[in-house]
Amino acid sequence: MTSCTAPKTADSPTASPNPTPEEARRTLTFPPAPPTAPLSVSPTSPVDPNTSAIVQKYLSQISAQGYPQTVQGIWMQSGNTLLAQNQGTIPLSAASLTKVATSLAALQTFGIDHRFETVIGTNGTIKDGVLNGDLILQGNGNPLFVWEEAIAVANALSQLGIKKVTGNLIVSGRFFMNFNPELDASGELFKQALNASTWTGEVAEQYATLPAGTPKPQIVIAGNVKVAANPSIAQTLIRHRSLPLPELLKKMNRYSNNAMAEMVALAVGGAKVVALKSAQAAGVPQQEVILVNGSGLSPENRISPRAVCAMFLAIEQYLKPSQMTVGDIFAIVGEDAGILDQRKLPKGLVTKSGSLNEVSALAGALPTSQKGVVWFVVMNGGGANLEGFRAGQESLVNTFANQWGAVSAVPAQLAANRDRASLKSLIEKAN
Repeated sequence: MTSCTAPKTADSPTASPNPTPEEARRTLTFPPAPPTAPLSVSPTSPVDPNTSAIVQKYLSQISAQGYPQTVQGIWMQSGNTLLAQNQGTIPLSAASLTKVATSLAALQTFGIDHRFETVIGTNGTIKDGVLNGDLILQGNGNPLFVWEEAIAVANALSQLGIKKVTGNLIVSGRFFMNFNPELDASGELFKQALNASTWTGEVAEQYATLPAGTPKPQIVIAGNVKVAANPSIAQTLIRHRSLPLPELLKKMNRYSNNAMAEMVALAVGGAKVVALKSAQAAGVPQQEVILVNGSGLSPENRISPRAVCAMFLAIEQYLKPSQMTVGDIFAIVGEDAGILDQRKLPKGLVTKSGSLNEVSALAGALPTSQKGVVWFVVMNGGGANLEGFRAGQESLVNTFANQWGAVSAVPAQLAANRDRASLKSLIEKAN
């Protein structure tokens, strides 16, 4: 997984100039319905004096260090009660809090049961272990098609009796292998996965994480990797279905994987569609959500603290009928490994962090014994002070955790649905 820095392998994917019918359906014409009840309170609502005093002290300390209060965003809310806010409705540089918007828009677009499908077929025939023709791969945007998935597909092809392909490997659609958005490069990686004799140390290392006894595929492709727009598949061989969308989003958010976020945003329809859908689903004005990408890798991505908070609440509202929580989408401190491992944060906190150049942010849900779940957003900027901003965020959140009482266990409102822990990607062999 990648961190909050740009992926080194390739540039972010770009939108297709010729969208598929499914992609065309996901346009601004069909935005999600607004929430049935307000998810965010008015910024003019009375605040809690004690909470506001602690926040003001925090802001004064930052200001004394030379970072203006006007570029520090705060929003704290418990139920329908506004506890404290600063610049609450002003769009501020969001960094990886952008992924909260991307997560919400993806859930609204696809639903929790969605799996990205990759189809492998051929234009030829199979006889005596030889596929006479081309092996064709049609991608559909799976953001987590990695070595382990490719090896599983290769073994499924081997079970169909394929040992050699006389033609080429033809790749099409949106196929991202190992987070690489380049179709030809992804095809080369997939070709390598098919034949264990061509594996590098990296592939062998990932193979070692698979269950003992997993076969090593030995499929030889005589031809080359070719890219085609709409190759004709005469016979479908394999359908690979990714992890369900919530599990993909959890991995994306735990590791703040920028490449995955860009691919998910692209599947939704691009940054502008993500901005529109997330704002409408959260019930906030569109001008509070301004995005140029789906990951946060641009200072031009700007979201208000209130909007970020409302997005978390919208995700909670969306997941609740399925017995899921925001803990199924974002990291739970003390339970989930990821980029927050080194942060000094309260156990049970469900959160998303962000950092980019001179911006640092932390947002999510703080479980407390006195006030229940407190939703919070802290967005810092104004200079190169990432470590200082992070330390301040940790101090602020811990102050409130201590004041309102720590919880002994993650409450049901935030706990991940453990019944989903066994969910895996799926492979279906055609009849």
